[in-house]
Amino acid sequence: MLQIKHKRTLLFAIISLVFLTSVKGQKREHYEFYKDFPVYADKLLGELTYPMAWGNSKETDFDKWKAKARDKVFECMMTPPPAAKSYDVKIVAEEKREGYVARKIEFNLSDFYRVSAYLLVPDGKGPFPAINLLHDHGAHLFIGKEKMIKPIAEDSVIVADAEQWCDKLYGGQFFGDYLAKHGYIVFCVDAPLWGERGRAEGVDRKKYDLIAGNMMMYGRNLCAFMTYDDIASTDFLATLKDVDTTKIGCVGFSMGAYRAWMLAALSDKIAACASVCWMVTTDVQMTWKYGRKENGGFANCIPGLRQYLDYPHIASMACPKPMLFINGLKDKLFPVPGVKKAYDIMHNVWNSQGAGGRLVTELRPITHSCGIEEQKSVLDFMDKYLK
Repeated sequence: MLQIKHKRTLLFAIISLVFLTSVKGQKREHYEFYKDFPVYADKLLGELTYPMAWGNSKETDFDKWKAKARDKVFECMMTPPPAAKSYDVKIVAEEKREGYVARKIEFNLSDFYRVSAYLLVPDGKGPFPAINLLHDHGAHLFIGKEKMIKPIAEDSVIVADAEQWCDKLYGGQFFGDYLAKHGYIVFCVDAPLWGERGRAEGVDRKKYDLIAGNMMMYGRNLCAFMTYDDIASTDFLATLKDVDTTKIGCVGFSMGAYRAWMLAALSDKIAACASVCWMVTTDVQMTWKYGRKENGGFANCIPGLRQYLDYPHIASMACPKPMLFINGLKDKLFPVPGVKKAYDIMHNVWNSQGAGGRLVTELRPITHSCGIEEQKSVLDFMDKYLK
């Protein structure tokens, strides 16, 4: 009897597999979605008028406009994680490097979670200018902070992974260590779901959007938590005794670049910002016309915000701060027409406030990368405004 039941179960499994295989990829004559977009995508884009953008808004006082625009962004980001009652900092590991000390620390980033971070402190007497260094996405979640700073007290698997990633996207030079050698305190923490803030079951990129969806069921937004964390980590950085609180900058590549200009727009503690390979307009990003669909998913998704402001409008809330944007002419993630359009929008804002010289935008013949030359440009820019 048991054998018959087992055979029936096996037969049912085979039939189910055959059925699912035959159903997958089947097409109906009528459809409503094409290449991961609704067929009415152009109509949706046509309704995005960005009424709160500078120049569209009825508010003509720039400072009042910034305050209202910031409030709207925070409203769309939904409820933040509660602030940490105490940072309770612990030094986990420390090693001397050429020109600076590298530390791995733990602290309470919010009242919900305690995190690990890397902190580089130059030799000599402070206070020093500081950089909140923000790591990329890359659909590679196994490491986060280790993408930007040479791993501290990590096992050989993590070290090897970090070195391979550094070679692939950063020209073989750890960005954070490079900045520390040139006199900056450098701080880097994992974003939610990266590195030591990942899943107990291990890395699975397909789970990212599912987890983000589950977060929304709690009335929270995973992408917003990333930005809230970047603000909170900047607040933490400003409490360190060796940091010159008037000279804190933020720097990032790819998703880190998105994080950087978001942070510059929303935190008054940021004095200067550099973003490498993340700027575009929604009308170019959210279409199939340029040969590539948007697939960052919930890494840059704040529901409802696009009804009021586009990406360059939000970045413009950082005006008149010094801001450097570098994008690639060969970067398939951000089509050049969208980058140019975004740059024009931002220049109009900075120029309107008599601060045109403090916004630098460049398109270089590079792919989606942050090599030696880009890192040098970022360093020169930060030296100009933070030293």
